[in-house]
Amino acid sequence: MCDTFVSIVPDPKRQSVFFAKNSDREPNEAQILEHNPAQSHSLSEKVHCTYISIPQSNKTLATLLCRPFWMWGAEMGANEKGVVIGNEAVFTKMPYNRSGGLTGMDLVRLALERSETAEDAIGTIVGLLSDYGQGGICGFYNKKMLYHSSFIIADPSQAWVLETAGDLWAALKVKDHYSISNALTIGEEFDECHDDLYKVARHNKWLKSGDDFHFANCYSDW
Repeated sequence: MCDTFVSIVPDPKRQSVFFAKNSDREPNEAQILEHNPAQSHSLSEKVHCTYISIPQSNKTLATLLCRPFWMWGAEMGANEKGVVIGNEAVFTKMPYNRSGGLTGMDLVRLALERSETAEDAIGTIVGLLSDYGQGGICGFYNKKMLYHSSFIIADPSQAWVLETAGDLWAALKVKDHYSISNALTIGEEFDECHDDLYKVARHNKWLKSGDDFHFANCYSDW
């Protein structure tokens, strides 16, 4: 299993944020550690992600990425502003898009290239989910490997957990420490969410009348 961890260490002089991630990709699937400098782009330029192309941002920040060699996106990375992101595969009841969309790894890289804070990165990812959705085969040898994504996103002053089910999502600001692996973890408490999160759960009878809403309980594919 993959794991991502963050801990916020309060300090009267300077708060510090500790972030770590491991990755359990398939055997013989090399991961590349690469640095990409900050760049300016033309308005007509496209960025070619793992499966689809989308409009490029006017400017992209410098990034340090760890990515599977055959993917455009990254499992984890950091940018010049101190934003760090790690992603995990999660399995949900929402439909999977086999033929296209942005992979979770694409979303990591795009958010790092376009976001100066952790909150900016949340906005970048949920905006891209709304515009393009997530999808595509995520295994190198295993072409049946489809999943949705969860993320820990941090900068030098704060950290967030963002978990998705298709294009739906919930986000929780980390108070002290948090870890994620290959299952949804956000429950009844979260700070932001997709407008239709409750509606879809009720429509599919994942949220029964009278029950309190719990993101992981409603959307996890056990």
